[in-house]
Amino acid sequence: MSIISQLMDFILHIDQHLVNIVKDYGTLTYAILFTIVFIETGLVIMPFLPGDSMLFAAAALAPQGALNIWVLFITLTIAAILGDTVNYHIGKAVGLGVSNHPKFGKYIKKEHLDKAEHFFNKYGGKTIVIARFMPFIRTFIPFVAGASKMRYSYFVTYNVVGAILWVGICLAGGFFFGNIPFVKKNFEIVLILIILISALPAIIGVIKPMITKKK
Repeated sequence: MSIISQLMDFILHIDQHLVNIVKDYGTLTYAILFTIVFIETGLVIMPFLPGDSMLFAAAALAPQGALNIWVLFITLTIAAILGDTVNYHIGKAVGLGVSNHPKFGKYIKKEHLDKAEHFFNKYGGKTIVIARFMPFIRTFIPFVAGASKMRYSYFVTYNVVGAILWVGICLAGGFFFGNIPFVKKNFEIVLILIILISALPAIIGVIKPMITKKK
């Protein structure tokens, strides 16, 4: 099985994988989840890791006593804040020209950076909050903010607010709806819908200019 296939299997069956992780690692599960969220938000070359779906699935285990919802909220909010902070400083250090670098360019696609930069220029600081709910874009926005030399004191406010909202909403969704019989029975479909809904603003952002041009 290829790495991509393994990743897709992990994302689509993340509820089952999390159950196994909790059984095997116990309280270390919090550290594992922290690491995944930190890497997804903090390393611009890893935008494909599960975010929204993992938070939803983890929170769904809380009512069963497998995980504590408040420990999840605090741990993952800190991970999200630190991840964006690291990403911001990487962007500030290397700049947007990194996509043309002979070694790193193959990991950081110019089209992804261009979309993130356009989104950032359009919405300003609010982008950091909005992008939290958008797969791929959320990984590149703090990098663009750093590369654009956004004042750090300005960035950190949106970073903290965005992290609290993103983690809080995703966990609340999993905690209150993750154990509804219909959701449990169709968990894979629900996760796909979460991913699609999260990606919808980015899809609209791409399609809208194309429609406007035709008019």
